[in-house]
Amino acid sequence: MRPLYHPSLDEITVQGILYALSDPARVRIFVELTDSHCAKNCSTFVNINKRPLPKSTLSQHFKVLREAGLIRSVRKGVELQNEVRCTDLKKRFGSMIGEILKAYQDEAKRA
Repeated sequence: MRPLYHPSLDEITVQGILYALSDPARVRIFVELTDSHCAKNCSTFVNINKRPLPKSTLSQHFKVLREAGLIRSVRKGVELQNEVRCTDLKKRFGSMIGEILKAYQDEAKRA
């Protein structure tokens, strides 16, 4: 099995984060992981945004979030447990990610 790529703190870029958060499904996944107090597997998000997503699509979303440095994934048997890299992200980017998520929430309220 191939090892999972997790960028080091120095490799995480603003453009990578913005790209990862440019998709509404990925934003929803990231927000739910941020609000959770434990790691979650991909199947938890099958009905994200009130419509089912194929597992292959979910896997791709998690890969983009992981390679952007927003989440950390750990293999547990055949599943991946995912959690937000809060401490790392806050160290590197301060409140930037929180402000991006707040902007998405404000935009959703207006829509």
